[in-house]
Amino acid sequence: MKKLLIAALVAAGSTVALAEPNMDKYNKACAVCHAAGVAGAPKTNDVAAWEPRMAKGMDALVASVKNGLNAMPPMGMCFDCSDEEYQELITYMSSPAE
Repeated sequence: MKKLLIAALVAAGSTVALAEPNMDKYNKACAVCHAAGVAGAPKTNDVAAWEPRMAKGMDALVASVKNGLNAMPPMGMCFDCSDEEYQELITYMSSPAE
């Protein structure tokens, strides 16, 4: 399945490596909504829910996080995340559970 994810990322023009995300940042900023799908947030590890979002490309997803989207506030509650950390967190959340 990771090969499919990598192929999708490459096809979308992403240069994201499958790095292990900072789980403290995930737990403090992302899990609040993405673990349960609060307010329409795609659930972590729900590949089907993430697929249309990933099709937009990583740059667009990072921009959505930084600017806020729907119920997600700007910066996604991770005020000290770098773009690379946002990419790692998005990749983690959009990947199947291992």
